[in-house]
Amino acid sequence: MSRLPRISGRKVVQALSKISYEKDRQRGSHIILRQTESPHRRIVVPDHNEVAKGTLRAIITQAGLTVAEFIELL
Repeated sequence: MSRLPRISGRKVVQALSKISYEKDRQRGSHIILRQTESPHRRIVVPDHNEVAKGTLRAIITQAGLTVAEFIELL
């Protein structure tokens, strides 16, 4: 299992935008991303300076990626 990087919520959004996720809206400190190919697939990313490890792992899983694939997107 690869180690998770310590990154901000905005870096997560940038990485996911490379695999066809785009910002749908933002409410408070949470950014909601929508996949352009499947409008029903949404991911919520906290807009924090550092995303917690468990939260980041859940976001990666929801996006259908492995940790290694996510790190390559960074």
